[in-house]
Amino acid sequence: MEVRPNPTVENLRATAAASSKQPVSSPNTVDTTSVTQRLQKELMSLMVSILLNFIGSKNAGRIKKCEMSGGDLGVSAFPEGESIFTWIGTIEGGKGTMYEGLSYKLSLHFPLDYPFKPPQVKFETMCFHPNVDQYGNICLDILQDKWSSAYDCRTILLSIQSLLGEPNPESPLNSYAAALLNNKEDYRKMVQKQYFAGEFES
Repeated sequence: MEVRPNPTVENLRATAAASSKQPVSSPNTVDTTSVTQRLQKELMSLMVSILLNFIGSKNAGRIKKCEMSGGDLGVSAFPEGESIFTWIGTIEGGKGTMYEGLSYKLSLHFPLDYPFKPPQVKFETMCFHPNVDQYGNICLDILQDKWSSAYDCRTILLSIQSLLGEPNPESPLNSYAAALLNNKEDYRKMVQKQYFAGEFES
């Protein structure tokens, strides 16, 4: 008696074999359209924040209202050129810090799987700081292992602005800056010296 293979079983085996060869898509995979829309939304939010600060600075009576509306003094960012994935940001040194009165330029490069992955952020202006290396790279937890898709460009800029005034000497990228931190006079001189030296080399 001839035993014929069960076509249903054979079909299931063939389907399973074929599907095992196909790449499994990541649950976090997004298309560039959704990333573009997210970045456009963040840009609009930043522009509103900047406008509120401008209005507040022109009318002292409205400053409190401006702050309540979410305006942030001293941070801004805009796309560089045609690409929505490359931005140039600016942060002002916080009042009462070694960086007060200084304005720093940063570059932000957003990956195609943003916001599931953080952008690459670097100082373009020379910055003497324990958590910034000689190339402008920044040691900040939210740009690495503490990143969350809930963060946005505004969060990043405010965190870096905060880091300027509150360095973390426990994980220095610039050991000389970390060692000099307790000598405020010499530290301030180095901050000024590097700032006026210009921009990092690419």
